[in-house]
Amino acid sequence: MERYFQPEIECASREQIRAWQDERLVKTVAHVYKNVPYYRNMMKEKGVEPGDIQSVDDLHKLPFLTKDDLRDAYPYGLLAVPLADAVRIQSTSGTTGRRVVAFYTQHDIDLWDECCARAIVAAGGTKEDVVHVCYGYGLFTGGPGLNGGSHKVGSLTLPMSSGNTERQIQFMIDLESTILCCTPSYAAYLGETVHEMGLRDKIKLKAGIFGAEAWSEEMRRDIEKTLGIKAYDIYGLTEISGPGVSFECSEQTGMHINEDHFIAEIINPETGEVLPEGEKGELVFTSITKEAFPLLRYRTRDICVLTRKECSCGRTHVKMSKPMGRSDDMLIIKGVNVFPSQIETVLLNKGYQANYQIIVDRVNNSDTLDVQVEMTPEMFSDSVTEVSAKEKELVNALKAMLGIYAKVQLVAPKTIARSEGKAVRIIDKRKLY
Repeated sequence: MERYFQPEIECASREQIRAWQDERLVKTVAHVYKNVPYYRNMMKEKGVEPGDIQSVDDLHKLPFLTKDDLRDAYPYGLLAVPLADAVRIQSTSGTTGRRVVAFYTQHDIDLWDECCARAIVAAGGTKEDVVHVCYGYGLFTGGPGLNGGSHKVGSLTLPMSSGNTERQIQFMIDLESTILCCTPSYAAYLGETVHEMGLRDKIKLKAGIFGAEAWSEEMRRDIEKTLGIKAYDIYGLTEISGPGVSFECSEQTGMHINEDHFIAEIINPETGEVLPEGEKGELVFTSITKEAFPLLRYRTRDICVLTRKECSCGRTHVKMSKPMGRSDDMLIIKGVNVFPSQIETVLLNKGYQANYQIIVDRVNNSDTLDVQVEMTPEMFSDSVTEVSAKEKELVNALKAMLGIYAKVQLVAPKTIARSEGKAVRIIDKRKLY
């Protein structure tokens, strides 16, 4: 039986959701125009005033915001409340140059916690559960987001943070963790380690909530098998709030966007044109309940599809597909668009685990694509002939998927560095910019 954290919101009528969005959008636009000079100048440049925005139908009139804008406005240029009213910052990880810093009032944190609570309940969480959070804490939003959501649900929360895998497993067994929250690559590593230690029968996990990096359906099935759980996707961005912008329900055919807090659009990444429902394009978000750091028409660079097809779970909020890549960091190799998820799909379909690295280079003005793949212990062989045959099989499968040649090197088990945070899948050695 499907459960909801806030059924009156999660199962609201489309008319009610639209009414909330219209009212909150108008209020948010007026709020940022009054309090954020950076926004006011952008809107004036486009010839837009708050009075021009009467409903969601007018959203297209507003200018887009990009990560470059957030860096240019660092640190306080997009803050929409007095600094004394802000109680926390979070920040993106791994950016070059200026970091992106997001601000929160206590009200913002309360709403964010509710969004994450919806995701936990959708994965079967109740106050009887033990939620094991090994996303990173600190500036990264993963740990604080799921931690706050678990508190809202009333679950026993283990704020483990990332790393120290043996301690993670010890607590998982001793405290009988039932819901695991971490990156999918770390979940795969935990599953592998639990299996190697012979402790599979000792863990009580029933579900996992995994996000912060791209992962394929094949990887989902692999994690579900090794940990004996149902694996749920969760999506978010530090800039918009963090995890909980959208989440999977039991149907697992996309992630429900919390539309009472965020308006989603799909645009053509080249022209900025808004695309109709069902078309693939770049995901754009407008936050309509944030006080400290509301973003209007923020370009996520994630490529996906939106659908309002009725969901068997009973939730009425629009669903987004898993991101199918990014408009700004997909690999263009020999003129062909290549997404790491395509390579991962081939590897997992051939029985390999999600331990691989993609190395792109340019030799004599021609792109090269090397894929290092870790063999499983069962596959490992000292026979050069056997390894060579396996490599050739993968070369052919990748050529069929990508349309271009990739050199494949099979390496011994445990030779590719494990990740306890976001996996470093791609090394691009080309000087493209």
